[in-house]
Amino acid sequence: MRIRSIAILALSVICLANVIAAPYVPESDGKVLERLPFKPNDPIARELADLRAALKRNPQDPAVAVKLASRYYEMVSQEGDPRYLGYAQAALGPWWDMAAPPTEVQVLRASLRQFLHDFAGAVNDLDAVLQREPQHSQARVLRAIIHIVQARYPLGMVDCKALRQSADPLIAQGCEAMVDGLTGKAADAYAALAAAITKAPSIDPEKRLWLELRLAELAERQGRGDVAETHFKRALALGIPDTFLLAAYADLLLEQNRPVEVLGLLKNSSRSDVLLLRLVFAERMLQRPTANELTSALAARYAAAQMRGETVHQQEEARFALRVENNPKKALALATENWKVQREPRDAEIFLQSALALKDAAAAKPVLNWLEESGIEDQRLIKLGQQLRGVRP
Repeated sequence: MRIRSIAILALSVICLANVIAAPYVPESDGKVLERLPFKPNDPIARELADLRAALKRNPQDPAVAVKLASRYYEMVSQEGDPRYLGYAQAALGPWWDMAAPPTEVQVLRASLRQFLHDFAGAVNDLDAVLQREPQHSQARVLRAIIHIVQARYPLGMVDCKALRQSADPLIAQGCEAMVDGLTGKAADAYAALAAAITKAPSIDPEKRLWLELRLAELAERQGRGDVAETHFKRALALGIPDTFLLAAYADLLLEQNRPVEVLGLLKNSSRSDVLLLRLVFAERMLQRPTANELTSALAARYAAAQMRGETVHQQEEARFALRVENNPKKALALATENWKVQREPRDAEIFLQSALALKDAAAAKPVLNWLEESGIEDQRLIKLGQQLRGVRP
């Protein structure tokens, strides 16, 4: 079971001008902008070609459609290339608007919808699936994570505990640790999860990666950056491509003023908007001559996303607006909109930073309230909150 915790990404339109450029608009829908990076004998390319051929022979076969769409969905997480998301949706086309599609189609549709920040649509799908099949662990995990991302911690914990009846106990415990780590019990959650992992006789590599990420988050929340880095390195050593892992580790390195290591970590990762943002930060910290080129490319991608009416970028784009464009007003507007749908610590951090830059404590009230109500122990957020409360109107 593949598990991811946050959604991101949008289609990439690369512009290499040295100024903030307008996005390129092709003259027709049929124009090829870029071909995906597959070699002729690439096994992934062959696998995808076989699945596409099978679906073409029988486009109403949900099993084949789910298999192809799932493969594309995995590739979004692995490579951070958002085009695969559209391919996955296209594979599910016959069932996309159906009120009650087959269960596995509905679960995958929920996954794609949460990636696109249609959290309400995703939860509706998952509610329907779990009503029919209460033991469906994938649906239960996904709904738990959405509840957590949107700060509905009691509901998230209910789903996490229910997983003990239908999923690997370690996944259930990792899920519960996510809630505890956001509600004032990070140290106990870390200790319990680490002990459970140590006692486990063997763990599937993908589950191990997910659990190492949970431990890294819990360690960061306690201000234990060295411990978090140990878990990031253990996750990297598994050799599983994962955009979320790379972004989270890069953020830790940037926070510790280690941009050279970020460049090494994210080498050849500029296709992903999420990772390109970290590369821009690192290159600008090092004042490298290519920093402006990357900055322009990322600005063009954000502009293209805005033209398409996409909102999945808002947290990342707010960071770009504040740190690169030096535009706290724009950053605060983006962070405010983002907070309406996504309430994770990094969403809170950019919201507070933007409000602090404008000395606007009133604007940050939703996040300040969340800080108090959740009981989160993250010292960076607590310090930002204290600074904001000290701002005189």
